[in-house]
Amino acid sequence: MTLVLVVRHGLTASTGTALTGWMPGVVLDDRGRAQARALGTRLAGVPLDAIISSPLDRCRQTAEAIAAAHEGPPLTVQLDERVGECHYGEWTGQPLKKLAKEPLWRVVQAHPSAVRFPGGESMLGMQDRAVGAVRDWNERLGREAVYVICSHGDVIKSILADSLGMHLDMCQRIQVDPCSLSVIRYTPLRPFVLRMNDIAGDVSGLKRPSSPLNQAPGASARHEEEAQVGGGAGG
Repeated sequence: MTLVLVVRHGLTASTGTALTGWMPGVVLDDRGRAQARALGTRLAGVPLDAIISSPLDRCRQTAEAIAAAHEGPPLTVQLDERVGECHYGEWTGQPLKKLAKEPLWRVVQAHPSAVRFPGGESMLGMQDRAVGAVRDWNERLGREAVYVICSHGDVIKSILADSLGMHLDMCQRIQVDPCSLSVIRYTPLRPFVLRMNDIAGDVSGLKRPSSPLNQAPGASARHEEEAQVGGGAGG
């Protein structure tokens, strides 16, 4: 299996008030830097193989805080535009209160798969590139990898919707707070969503599993692909 820790960047001065998109120079504020340091401390003992980040400053700063706290071998943050923010086009930099009055706003809320932002990207296109990036990194890093992807709210919602087998139109039912942690276990058969929007939970269980002894050939692969009927006993 591949364990992917999906992190949203910390707070900026405009988080929740404006749609900054790919605007340059949007950095973490004091609250966001504190959030990033706290998340880095939480994840310090998790044996990470890689840290992948959106190239935008707010994600890169969050990812670098995780890398700085990592107790394993030093990791360099690798940037990947495919997990970058949605390209909002003419909506970029606009106050959310103003955008909420636009007819397209209701479509974004109820039918995001039909949305293409004026002069920008479709939400389906955003999901396709982001999910493709995750699966590409899964292939590159291998089935035993544990790694971080630091990205943005709408992008993470689309990745989680794909992992849950949900249509993109359902993604607005998912909450992704600043500096929250979501965890997805990818197997050859299907993904399993282990956590969503976790901002304070214990992370000691996020580790590379040891191989069970005395198993028949193929048994381990079958086990990791199967759901826990009845709910199981936990990780």
